[in-house]
Amino acid sequence: MPKVGMEPIRRAALVEATIAEIGAAGSLDVTVGQIAKRAGMSTALAHHYFGGKDQIFLAAMRQILRDFGREVIRELEAAQTAQARAEALIAASFAPSCFAPATVSAWMTLYAQATTNPETHRLLHLYQRRLRSNLTHALRPLSLDPRRDAEMLGALIDGLYLRAALSPEASVDDAKSCAVRALETLIGAKQ
Repeated sequence: MPKVGMEPIRRAALVEATIAEIGAAGSLDVTVGQIAKRAGMSTALAHHYFGGKDQIFLAAMRQILRDFGREVIRELEAAQTAQARAEALIAASFAPSCFAPATVSAWMTLYAQATTNPETHRLLHLYQRRLRSNLTHALRPLSLDPRRDAEMLGALIDGLYLRAALSPEASVDDAKSCAVRALETLIGAKQ
């Protein structure tokens, strides 16, 4: 007989183990067995809860996106102006939690998997659309074309993130500063 209330605990353990295993491997080149072992359960139980490695990975990325969403909310709570809102979105995108090695590996895997896996592509598109929407809202009072400027700033944030995550010479603080300077340039050009 199954233990009542264990499913959410086990699912969360599998998600955390997935992020850790991807971080250790640097890619999705891990097995469900490795994930299950790290979570302290059987491979069969992991398959029971998620079906397979792709589904566990999607659940892990959803968790990372929820964590990122909490980071965004935390940053936005202190923002009093439109510019401060845009800067808060930039700060959340370059928060230390986004640069934990396992999280970076998961993001890199998401980008790579999105080229061949429709569900992963949908999740990446959802993240990009939400970032663009938040930036558009923040830029509306500051820009003549907030949608276009939000698209450009979002692409810059993603590119700077990738560069900071992958290059030992690139610093997270420099990447964040670059994004803020781009925002200031966009705003200055419109005023």
